[in-house]
Amino acid sequence: MDFSLFYFSADSAGSEQDRYELLREGARFADTHDFSAVWTPERHFHQFGGLYPNPAVTGAAVAAMTERIGIRAGSVVAPTHEPARIAEDWSVVDNLSRGRVGVSFASGWSAIDFAFTPDNYPRRKDLMFEYAEEVRRLWRGEPLYVLDGAGDPTEVKVFPPPVQPELPVWITSSGDVDTFRRAGRIGAGLLTHLLGQDPDELRVKVEEYRSAFREATGGGRGHVALMVHTFLGNDEDAIREKVRGPLSDYLRSSLDLFVGSRSAAALKLDPSGIRAADTDFLVERAFERYFDESGLLGSVPKARRIVERLRGAGVDEVACLIDFGLPNSEVLDGLKHLDQLRLECSA
Repeated sequence: MDFSLFYFSADSAGSEQDRYELLREGARFADTHDFSAVWTPERHFHQFGGLYPNPAVTGAAVAAMTERIGIRAGSVVAPTHEPARIAEDWSVVDNLSRGRVGVSFASGWSAIDFAFTPDNYPRRKDLMFEYAEEVRRLWRGEPLYVLDGAGDPTEVKVFPPPVQPELPVWITSSGDVDTFRRAGRIGAGLLTHLLGQDPDELRVKVEEYRSAFREATGGGRGHVALMVHTFLGNDEDAIREKVRGPLSDYLRSSLDLFVGSRSAAALKLDPSGIRAADTDFLVERAFERYFDESGLLGSVPKARRIVERLRGAGVDEVACLIDFGLPNSEVLDGLKHLDQLRLECSA
């Protein structure tokens, strides 16, 4: 099992501390302790994830301070960009890092993220797959045919040329099995999470992904990375109480974003009809499930049991989300326990 660090901060406003200290110091730790990668996301116009509007920028920062670790977008919201711009940006980071980048492509779901490209919102999933393929072709040095400012057809290529001949690509899915299959059919990796699925459900979907990948590639198995909330220590009960407030606040921020989204409207979910008590109940239920079954939260022995269950579900890499609201000093101090888990699970 591989281990990586994943960032998706829900606390980007009102803090006087260095907002990117945890990214910098966590990346340095991961780089010197044989972690596989550092993932940073793309989010816009909301406190939930708002530290990370551009993963190519944060990826360039990580490249400048590390030597070995993979530098990945988790994710690029592909339909909000031009494919050539995605390829250009990440080719720069590939050069800065001497060939260590990878990109997971997401369709996006929050309508506000599409303020740059509102016409793309209705077709966002299909565009994600189209744009991922266009970026791959540009990465290989193939031209992309476009209209220039004068309206004339022309071809463009990416400069600087990337270091890696092929861009490592993942597709991000919140659990839609059709997206799992489509990721396999294009020979991409898969990035997912346990927000709306448990490990048993995930195992069935991963089998669908593997089958599609084998058929498309003639025998490969692909790669499945799973984002998991992570904070480890020695005392299980103490860790539970330590993370209860920050993780509950994180889950509440996520819920607030969903309630205000077009997805909630499609479900006829009226934000004005949701009482504070209802929200508290949902957050408490989510916290208990995360702590007991879906996160690397608590002691190393407990986390190892979770990892073995995830291994059985077909997960290749645990992407450890560490920035959900605990003080930076405590998160960084806890990385030694995460490294202990990594060593035990790779033995």
